[in-house]
Amino acid sequence: MTVRLSGATLPEVAAHVPVPSYDRSAVTTGIVHIGVGGFHRAHQAMYLDRLMEAGQALDWGITGVGVMPGDARMAEVMAAQDGLYTLVVKHPDGSLEPRVIGSIVDFLHATTRGAEVVELMAAPSTRIVSLTVTEGGYHVNQVTGEFDADDAGIQHDLGVPVGGAELPVTAFGFIVEALARRRAAGTAPFTVMSCDNIQGNGDVAKKMITSFAALRDADLGAWIEAEVAFPNSMVDRITPVTTDADRDALAERFDVADGWPVVCEPFTQWALEDHFPLGRPAFEEVGVQVVEDVVPYELMKLRLLNASHQALTYVGYLAGYRYAHEVCSDPLFVDFLLRYMTNEGTPTLAEVPGVDLGAYRLKLVERFANPEVRDTLARLCAESSDRIPKWLVPVIKERLAADGAVDEAALVVASWARYAEGVDEAGEPIDVVDRRKDAVMARAAQQGEDELAFLRDPALFGDLVDDERFTQPYLRALRSLHEHGARATLEAWAAR
Repeated sequence: MTVRLSGATLPEVAAHVPVPSYDRSAVTTGIVHIGVGGFHRAHQAMYLDRLMEAGQALDWGITGVGVMPGDARMAEVMAAQDGLYTLVVKHPDGSLEPRVIGSIVDFLHATTRGAEVVELMAAPSTRIVSLTVTEGGYHVNQVTGEFDADDAGIQHDLGVPVGGAELPVTAFGFIVEALARRRAAGTAPFTVMSCDNIQGNGDVAKKMITSFAALRDADLGAWIEAEVAFPNSMVDRITPVTTDADRDALAERFDVADGWPVVCEPFTQWALEDHFPLGRPAFEEVGVQVVEDVVPYELMKLRLLNASHQALTYVGYLAGYRYAHEVCSDPLFVDFLLRYMTNEGTPTLAEVPGVDLGAYRLKLVERFANPEVRDTLARLCAESSDRIPKWLVPVIKERLAADGAVDEAALVVASWARYAEGVDEAGEPIDVVDRRKDAVMARAAQQGEDELAFLRDPALFGDLVDDERFTQPYLRALRSLHEHGARATLEAWAAR
């Protein structure tokens, strides 16, 4: 008989899958997390659950916060399940390893419970506010690197008086309002811990949040810059979107009904800078690499794993594949991935302590090829305007500065330009998901008259359009993609 997951049914669920053995009624909030999606629940919340299983960190429970309209559904599910959810690790051999995670104690949808969000963040018991708000959630101008205040929500929050009755609507707005109230009350500021895939994520969070705060109140901005800790981190675990098939598999194979389980690969990694003035959980005791310098780890991940995802996704989609494991079962595509990683990505990296980069590259291909994860190329293709400038363009610029070849990276960008035309090689429409969709697709549509139209967007590519060392291989790749298709283009690239 299938059991619906909730706090009341945990004893019944325990007959089917492992559940928290600790007393969840003793868990109190120490962390407020903004952006409770699949990755957060497969990663940070999982590490805390491990600590709680060891009898530690019960005062570091998580209250999740959603600031987007779409987070209303998560609020419903988390309320119905008392914050519980099932994390299902998908092994390559087809076996599933489920466990109920209990480290999230509450979820607040800021649209309806904003006052509670501010109050909780301002409470002395909250010592960390963490974030997974995606690369675009930091409002960085891709050309200048400065804060971009054009977002409608940001504009609203800039008009909200500090300490007043009106509530903010953005993540930045809630963080700054809560810090302002702590400052006024003489309460030490919480640590802001970014867990997003951005190089120097803590540094970026500090610069952007401080800039936002200074626009509201110059003194407050200066206080945040001087007093608030923003540790850097590198996070890694492939976590595809949960599907109805995942829900069905959990119910059919384990007799557990979960409204929003999380599926993920076995691999997980977290390198974290140790900068937490108000303390932190003992993450190092459950496998987190607590280090002095995160930069080597994050560059390794961003320029090899994340950029390689972009390297496989557009050409793979154009060629007719729809899942990452399908692409990584094709030797032609794997050869291209390894050439990018070995010849272009890796030369931009410094030595990474304790990591064999050759073994890491091969492990990445193995992870991508896991057929059970079923990570969709559509997910990996989404929001490319936030991803390519952060993950691949820095590689291109460093290679050009060193007078190195950029042929593989040029093919990746050209394949994005071809993908952004909105139709694949079989003539089927492509649903381009991107916050800059209209601008990206408009430039792609101009490529018939101007082959460099896609590159003429300084917000994405800076001045790359003016460097023939890049535009020559880019044009060669784009022409081949149009005339011969993705597979023939990869074959030509391999034969060079």
